[in-house]
This record gives sequence, structure tokens and C-alpha cells, in this order.
Amino acid sequence: MSEELAFGAHIPSGELQNEYLSFWADRQLFAVPIREVRQIIRMQKIVEVPDYPPYARGIINLRGDIIPIIDVRMRLGKPEIPYNDRTCIIIIDVGGHQYGIVVDQVSEVMEITKQQFSQPPQIGGVSVNEYLNGIAKIENKVVMALDCSKLLREKEYQALVSAAEA
Repeated sequence: MSEELAFGAHIPSGELQNEYLSFWADRQLFAVPIREVRQIIRMQKIVEVPDYPPYARGIINLRGDIIPIIDVRMRLGKPEIPYNDRTCIIIIDVGGHQYGIVVDQVSEVMEITKQQFSQPPQIGGVSVNEYLNGIAKIENKVVMALDCSKLLREKEYQALVSAAEA
């Protein structure tokens, strides 16, 4: 199953076990479980917050909610690039905590079963493996599934929110 998503799309929060939202970051295709995605929005002004780590770009006000924003490229140790008209923010909800991830471009919703995933290779010094749940080959694409709970851990989330409220 594959479908295009528009900016501002609200993602249903039903039990979509095998559905993933795929996106590009540094010419690599990543995916997050659709059940953790709340919305896709266009880039907007991100308010910088003092003492945020480099990967944490700041916060946005999304309809009255303060949402911490992280740049997925920088979180994965990739080089920073200027944002363009394809850059967007995916609003993620993990355990009731919402945050946004800046991605180069959203691709599509795809179905990936557990059987299609394999463990990421254990190569020394590659920090991206820390954030992966698995790797799948779909048609001729390699898709790396991110673990959103590891991308921004509870302590980091609380620190970002506290700094934003100060």
C-alpha cells in the first residue's frame, strides 16, 4: 500500500501495525510507524532556545501547543543543510509526548511487515544504529525504520520542554 501525503495531513491514530511513513534525510530513506505520526506540516519559523543541544533546533507554537523540534539529520550525525521548499516537520507522539522532526522530504505511506525487517548491521562507530529498529528492502528501496522513543528520550524531551518554558 502506498499513498501520497499532503502538508497539513492529520494522520489517523488507529492500530496500523504495518503502516510506516517514509521520508528522506541525507539521501537515505527512513520510516517511522504511522501510529506515532500525528501530522505533517510545512517548515515554519523555529524559535531558538538557549542551551538546546545542536540537533534540537528550538520550538514551534502549533495551535497553542509548544512543540520541541529536532533536526533528524543532525540527530543522526549527518551534515546540516539549508532548508528548502521540500523540507517539512513530522509531528510525532510517543507516550503522550509530542515533538517534531525536520526531514528533507516526506516520501509515502508504505506497508512493511515484521518479516520484511532485518536487524541493522553492527558496524563499529556508526551512531545511526542506536536509533534503528530494523532495515527493510521494499521493491528496490532500502528503508531504515527509526525508533521514535530512542530518537528523543524521556529525559531529553523533559529537558527541552523545561528549557522552552523558562
